[in-house]
Amino acid sequence: MKAYKDIDTYIKAQPEHVQVLLRQMRLAIQKAAPGAEEAIRYGIPTFRFRDKNLVHFGGFKDHVSFFPGAAGVAVFEKELVPYKLSKGTIQFPLDAKIPLSLITKIVKFRLGQSST
Repeated sequence: MKAYKDIDTYIKAQPEHVQVLLRQMRLAIQKAAPGAEEAIRYGIPTFRFRDKNLVHFGGFKDHVSFFPGAAGVAVFEKELVPYKLSKGTIQFPLDAKIPLSLITKIVKFRLGQSST
């Protein structure tokens, strides 16, 4: 696993078409969680809130992934039907539009979880 010093470095290391998608996701997360800190955790971009990981995202060969944790996937499962899911991961194909409003809703849900 390659080590990245920050999210900018991570994004710049991705293919150009993936960079566009990652920048869109990053901006949506920043707007939904303006108090969250940016970091690299587990080798991928991470937003942290109150010293805990809030969400992660990353670029891969055939998709970009958003990692809101198991509850972040389970609560929005009906809205996520078009995408490949696993317990805490959502995969978005590289040739599809990223559902930024849904990412925003999931991030706000995760913030609510972090506030309790």
